[in-house]
Amino acid sequence: MIESLNSPHVGRVKALISSRGAKERSQTGSFIAEGIQCIKEALQSRTGPQLQTIYITNSALDKFADVINQATCEILSISDDVARAMSDTVTPQGIIAVCTIPRPELPIISSLSMKKFVYLSEIQDPGNAGTIIRSADAFGFDAVLISPNSVDIYSPKVVRSTVGSLWHIPVYQGISLKEIVSWNCQFIALDASADLPISKVRADRSIVAIFGNEARGLNTEQDISDSKNSIIFVKIPMPGNAESLNLSAAASIVMYQLANIPTS
Repeated sequence: MIESLNSPHVGRVKALISSRGAKERSQTGSFIAEGIQCIKEALQSRTGPQLQTIYITNSALDKFADVINQATCEILSISDDVARAMSDTVTPQGIIAVCTIPRPELPIISSLSMKKFVYLSEIQDPGNAGTIIRSADAFGFDAVLISPNSVDIYSPKVVRSTVGSLWHIPVYQGISLKEIVSWNCQFIALDASADLPISKVRADRSIVAIFGNEARGLNTEQDISDSKNSIIFVKIPMPGNAESLNLSAAASIVMYQLANIPTS
């Protein structure tokens, strides 16, 4: 059992969850997933992040033995004090995993494809990013694309906010809009002043739903007007008194609508 707070294992985990953990995660290709739900999803997934090491307290092992017994990765016993030192949560469950960051290749979009993607442009809030990934998974989207200068998708807060969906839908980080403008897709973005309601959108090919920064919206430098594609701006009609919606709420409405979009 690992009992010392000075153990290299503690240092390894703390480096990956610290405020400067993004560099460590990038260099090592690893991130931390905490809690039994993430472990369950990782064990069920064949294409998502893979488990490297599971750290678990005796009490957590007694409680979750049926799940942990399915794991083929390294499993190490830790004390309650070590679990607290390794945890990024207020009330640790006593189970922490080091996982491998997947490096998937961008999908190839053919003219016959009818796929749906989410593109997040310079999103900064971990809760928004995680919730959008979860919604994209729930509504059957094919992948989530993340621009440079966005929140690190493998930070502890984002991973928790996905509630396991990170293991079900491919996520591509560091993708500029210029890299995908050649795709044979309809590009859709929200604009409160747009004339076209999201409910009126029709699809004749794959769709990329673009969501901009929480404060600034879409980066005007990420212009795709020089390509064969252009952005269709749409709005969410709001008959109530609220002036706007939280980004993840608005994105979820758009994704629900696009998941049920009629084909033209």
